[in-house]
Amino acid sequence: MKKIAIFAFQDDPMCFIHVLLNALDLKERGIEARVILEGKATALIPLLAAEDHPLHRLWNRVKESGLVDGVCKACSSRMKTLEAAIAQELRLLDEMAGHPSMGRYREDGFDIVTF
Repeated sequence: MKKIAIFAFQDDPMCFIHVLLNALDLKERGIEARVILEGKATALIPLLAAEDHPLHRLWNRVKESGLVDGVCKACSSRMKTLEAAIAQELRLLDEMAGHPSMGRYREDGFDIVTF
């Protein structure tokens, strides 16, 4: 089975919508996909939880599909969204000096895509 890890670094909703849509599309095509929020993208965490945010429903659909692998612990702390990540029960990834390791995903057979 093909596997793709999508690392989202940007906090631009117009960019992030493509992360969400592609994760769902990959899953529908039988490709294992994982979304990882890194860098400034962690600033989106509390915004996406708001019911009036344009991406709220899509974000929930991606989460409910099991496609969100987690968020960078160091970056969400720096962006002051760590508590929001915990409140949404998102997994905190920190195996590489507080950040998620792309190397681990590669070792697990994932191709890496960044947004």
